[in-house]
Amino acid sequence: MIENSSSLLSWIIFAPLLFGAVLLVLPSKLERYFRTFALVAGVANLLLALKLWANFDGFISEMQFVQLVSWIPQLGISYFLGVDGISLPLVMLTAFITPIAILGTWPKDFSKLKQEKFFVFMVMVLQTGMYGTFLACDLFLFYFFWEIVLIPMFFLIGIWGGSERVYATTKFFIYTMVGSLLMLVAIMWMVYRHQQNFGVPSASLIDLAKLQYDFFHNGVCSAVFSEQGLLFLAFTLAFVIKVPMVPFHTWLPDAHVQAPTLGSVFLAAVLLKLGTYGLIRIAIPMFPEAASYFSMMMMILGIIGVIYGAFCAWGQSDFKKLVAYSSVSHMGYILVGLFSFNQVATAGSLYQMVNHGISSAGLFMIVGFLYERLHTRNLNDFGGIAKSAPIMAIAFMILTLSSVALPGTNGFVGEFTILFGTFQVRPVVALITGLGVIFGAIYALKAYQRVMFGPVTNDHNKHVADLSVREFLAMGILTVFIFGIGFFPNTFFGKSNSTLDSYSKQLMEKVIHE
Repeated sequence: MIENSSSLLSWIIFAPLLFGAVLLVLPSKLERYFRTFALVAGVANLLLALKLWANFDGFISEMQFVQLVSWIPQLGISYFLGVDGISLPLVMLTAFITPIAILGTWPKDFSKLKQEKFFVFMVMVLQTGMYGTFLACDLFLFYFFWEIVLIPMFFLIGIWGGSERVYATTKFFIYTMVGSLLMLVAIMWMVYRHQQNFGVPSASLIDLAKLQYDFFHNGVCSAVFSEQGLLFLAFTLAFVIKVPMVPFHTWLPDAHVQAPTLGSVFLAAVLLKLGTYGLIRIAIPMFPEAASYFSMMMMILGIIGVIYGAFCAWGQSDFKKLVAYSSVSHMGYILVGLFSFNQVATAGSLYQMVNHGISSAGLFMIVGFLYERLHTRNLNDFGGIAKSAPIMAIAFMILTLSSVALPGTNGFVGEFTILFGTFQVRPVVALITGLGVIFGAIYALKAYQRVMFGPVTNDHNKHVADLSVREFLAMGILTVFIFGIGFFPNTFFGKSNSTLDSYSKQLMEKVIHE
């Protein structure tokens, strides 16, 4: 029996929602202060997360700060929370990105705000959903928070998005719901199987991990359509849609282009990581034989994502769509690392989830800065901006170097670790995936050159305002993390080592490489 050890995780999850409830009763005449309120809420949650980080024991691989309360005992559903070395970095990423995103997307003209109170409230609900997904140790609770995330993103894009926001929102909703329904069916089946085997239903991740599923008994056909194979595919489809993996990626560029800047920051920095987190937390460890069987297929799709995303980014004239396709490319590295079944590559995948969150958040904020000043995202309309906004040019260059994985930046730590670990077991896969580094540098440096040093085709580019104090602060914090992780990665990821070691050993005990 697991005993409750803390309520800190509940505070981290629901503090944004409590702040949101207070916000709803504030009078509308205080509208210009609503984002200040959101910033205070974000900083408060960051302090709670820092307390979690400080008290987390990096030498323990099991769940810590556990909170377990029976919720719906007839269905085996519990309010079961916990954090380990895999979920901790993603919780910290969410906590740090939130105030930075709010700082970096602050409106200059409050007269143009539309339903600002509801906007800020949706941002707070989104935070609750993200934290809850990373901290849930019960599959139904995981699904509950997974679905909560969909609601605020639906409104953030649908109300405050661009001219094609209805189309983008509908596409995003349909893609996500299809995967979610398959996951729900798989969860219900697993709970039923637990009741069959042990006499009581349970949705606990710890309890469900004890179940054994038939696989590889009657050849390839039965392997794919076996119980374990179907459960793995149901969960994996839900997760790779969120990643997104090619060919399930088409909702992402539309969602990014139409979303407001704050929505794009959260979408790229955190929401995409919900999919990869689901793979490393549920799909791979719970169905290891199926994961191993489909590993080459998943790595090939990851490679396609890396190369295809890079070429699509290379061909874009819309700056925001270019950054969106770059996310498709970078998330492909994580898929390759996770399905290589190598301890080093798995660790690199976790690192890259955090590192991509930092660099992508910054790049989308740069796009937002330029759009707020010039009201265009077309690369052909930029050029010569470095002369009038040198500090912005420096910030953009640092983010670009992080994106192309220059040694000394956080991006290098993640991508190199993935490629190095994958090379140990699948050298050809690593070599082909490594081509993405070259293609990534081409499109990223091309975008930087056209925006900052290209020919001036618009007179307004000669008078672009440089970063404001709040924008400079947001970029400065991201820069600290880019070089801090780049030079001292163990300072940031050292507390994950014990959990990753245990994760890899348990997985290797169940999987035999061909």
